[in-house]
Order: sequence, then structure tokens, then C-alpha cells
Amino acid sequence: MFRFPNPYWVRHQKVKRHCDGSRLTRAAEETRVRTKARQRGVKALREIRHLQRTTELLIPRIAFQRVVREIANKIAKKRDIAECRWQANALLALQEAAEVYLTCMFEDTNLAAIHARRVTIMPKDIHLVRRLRGEHINMG
Repeated sequence: MFRFPNPYWVRHQKVKRHCDGSRLTRAAEETRVRTKARQRGVKALREIRHLQRTTELLIPRIAFQRVVREIANKIAKKRDIAECRWQANALLALQEAAEVYLTCMFEDTNLAAIHARRVTIMPKDIHLVRRLRGEHINMG
């Protein structure tokens, strides 16, 4: 038998069956189960509230370290410098700063999209925010 995961999602509705144009008795009525329609964005809002409460890093640590080391080694090769070595705390501090920067950037980008009467952020919102902040926009 099918069971609903949450008892609050279920609504019972009485349905009368007609046979040859006559009404059925109350005992012959059957109940049909109808599930409650889900509201849009509830899961996203729940995830936002969860992420606002936590302090854990969002970017996977190993992937972030790999990218940082790769960029640092490319710069070192261009300048004929020996390969860079990183302390674990330095990489952790860099990741923390990068995530704070990106979070603030997306908050401001979302405000720019809302100002334009949109719900979805677009690259032009990011360009506007960076321009208002006075950051140089690298296009290539």
C-alpha cells in the first residue's frame, strides 16, 4: 500500500459515484486521496536558511587547492621562479577570503537583478556590480 511521507500532505475528498443516474448511499461513497501541491522555491529557501546558519566552506577544499597551486605554478614558470610551496593555513585563509568575496559579490548582483525587476541574475549584473565597486573587468 502506498504511504505518504508526511501526514500533513494528504487531503481526503469525498467523491460520489453515479450509477445509472442515481446517487449512491453514503456507505457506498469512496474517498479519494489528493496530495497537496508543493509551493515553488520552498526547497531553495530551506537551503538558503541552512547555509546562512552554517560556517562551513562551500567550495571543496581539495579542488580549490588544486586550482590555487595550478595558477601559482603558471605565474612562477612565467617569471622563472621555483615552484611555490603553500602552508595549509595559507590555503585555508585564501579559500575563506575567496568565499566571502564571492558571497558578497552574489548578494550585490542579486540586488542589481532585483533593481532591474528580475529574479534571475545575469552577467550584466555582475559587470555592473564590479564597475560600481571600481574593480577592473578583465575580458580576456
